[in-house]
Amino acid sequence: MTNTRTALLTIAFTAFALVGVALYLQHVKDMLPCPLCVLQRYAFLGIAIFSLIGAFIKKPVIGTSLALASGIAGLGVVGKHLYVLANPGFSCGIDPLTTTLNQIPTATLMPWLFKADGWCEAATDTVVGLSVPQWSAIWFVALTLALAWLLLRRRTT
Repeated sequence: MTNTRTALLTIAFTAFALVGVALYLQHVKDMLPCPLCVLQRYAFLGIAIFSLIGAFIKKPVIGTSLALASGIAGLGVVGKHLYVLANPGFSCGIDPLTTTLNQIPTATLMPWLFKADGWCEAATDTVVGLSVPQWSAIWFVALTLALAWLLLRRRTT
């Protein structure tokens, strides 16, 4: 149980840190988040919150499973974002997704975190050689595999 708790706390800390990096890039480096970026933030926060819940409840499988579902959802969103970057004519631009995301309560209460202002196909600025969506993909894969390993390990023990 202690190893599982430590792993879940590490995963939660990492996911919160990644949202912190996104906020730094947005507010200090002026890289505006697009709708797909905002959805990725929700997924990272889902991983973090559910991992914390899993770390502190009696049956960590519940929180871990929900964190894993958030990771899988994040993989789907970042996959679409990478597709948009690979096909520049295919943009998510100003569409109903942007309007919908900007009108939900979290975006109206915390626009500094959840308001979508950018273009999905404009996410080409690099950070240490990779675009932000590419970094997100790497982290979603790593966190999702770690969560899946935690669940599979519990079944085999």
